[in-house]
Amino acid sequence: MDDHRSLIVLVSVMAYMAMCIGVGIWAMRRTKSTQDFFMAGRHLGIVVAAVAVFSSTMSGWGFVGGPGLVYKMGTSSFWMIICTSIAMSITFFLLGKRLRLLAELRQPISLPDAVAARYGSRSTSLLTAVAILLGVMGYLATQILAMATVLRGIFAEVSWIGEPRLDVCVAISSAVLIFYCVTGGIIASVYTDLVQGIIMVVAAVLVLATAILKVDGGLAGMSQTILADDPEAISPWGTLGMIGCLSWYFIFALGACGQPHVITKLMMTRRVDDARHMLPISVVGYGVSALLWIGIGLAMRTLVLQGIHPELTNADDAAGEFLQNYAHPLLSGIVFAALLAAIMSTADSFLNIGAAAVVHDIPRALRGRSLHNELLWARIATVLIAIVAAVFALSSGDLIALLGAFGWSTFAAAIVPTVAIGFNWKRATSLACNVAIVSSLLMNFGLKWFDVQLPHGFHGGAFSLLVSLTLFFLVSMLSPRESIAADIEEVMDL
Repeated sequence: MDDHRSLIVLVSVMAYMAMCIGVGIWAMRRTKSTQDFFMAGRHLGIVVAAVAVFSSTMSGWGFVGGPGLVYKMGTSSFWMIICTSIAMSITFFLLGKRLRLLAELRQPISLPDAVAARYGSRSTSLLTAVAILLGVMGYLATQILAMATVLRGIFAEVSWIGEPRLDVCVAISSAVLIFYCVTGGIIASVYTDLVQGIIMVVAAVLVLATAILKVDGGLAGMSQTILADDPEAISPWGTLGMIGCLSWYFIFALGACGQPHVITKLMMTRRVDDARHMLPISVVGYGVSALLWIGIGLAMRTLVLQGIHPELTNADDAAGEFLQNYAHPLLSGIVFAALLAAIMSTADSFLNIGAAAVVHDIPRALRGRSLHNELLWARIATVLIAIVAAVFALSSGDLIALLGAFGWSTFAAAIVPTVAIGFNWKRATSLACNVAIVSSLLMNFGLKWFDVQLPHGFHGGAFSLLVSLTLFFLVSMLSPRESIAADIEEVMDL
């Protein structure tokens, strides 16, 4: 890349990081309690909350890992994104009104607080917090690795900097992230989401147009080139196959209801009926921003096959390579800055719910009360969780998109039965939730640890969700019916 192009991109990224520091300082002045740090004081408007929902869903694993997955596997990963409208509709239908009403009644500052109110069980609240904390490690590692990958690609193109080691970029990314999150809490995250969400919707359209123009024949040319190399890669199921793609569809369509960094934002709005206005904004925003995922992935695979671009040593470099070499330098700079914003704000959400689990949910479940000076401990826990996740990011060895899918699956298999089903089905019991959470964690981490590959590419997370849902329904039907608090029962009747 020419020096002037690399300079424009670098200045854009540095300007963004400076903005992050400014947003963190601004948000710190508005963060005076744990309610502010974890729940933004429940004062988010419709547009801010809606953009935060779709931005948190897309995040770094979509913007960086998505194109890499298309480059590596063809159209298989489309099944992660074509279910978005269904996934968000299911989430808002099952939880939009109920979670906000429960937040009005019980003033929870975390999802395990809401679980404790629904089931009246400390053990269920504790296990939910543990599941969230474990899922945060996988998903947060995805965000840190995505940010480090983007930074390394940018620095490598600047002649007077050169390509740094990945661990150096992870350290830089983690340092900026920690400052941003410790000072601003969730308030910094949601307002950054608003800016980057709007930018990404516009930039995704421009990037898709650029991808089409850079390949002879546009989308048709991409399809013909990929078809000639590997017909399966451009088929409806991609190289993964039908069973694998449908398992991805299942885990992403139903699993969206179990993503705590997304569904907790449903408790942060000003009014109960805001959810029905948020849904179309979130669906359209995600759908348009996903054009970047599709356009870059197909274009880079085509350009490599045509011999125009060297083969990528790492599929996760697809987004960075395309933006640096084929997009207008100003567009590249804006998209890179927005990519980092998406990663940063989503990572903040994960750090936020992880810190809540450590300093609020687990102590309350074990001791019956929160820690003294909870806001200070929340900031300390944020630093420690970020460091552990950074180490995990360096040692995982996975593609960013696959590491993100693991984090998504961990949340989905543990939380979908407990929250998405349990908050709508009065027969659900705390024992069933406990069994579902424990079985899902053992299944997810067991399959990951022992590197078990299920037949026909069936996703391990989808299998874990099937197991946890089956056990949840069986145990609920076989165990004694539990009483529900009168106010919670009224919420469930609506």
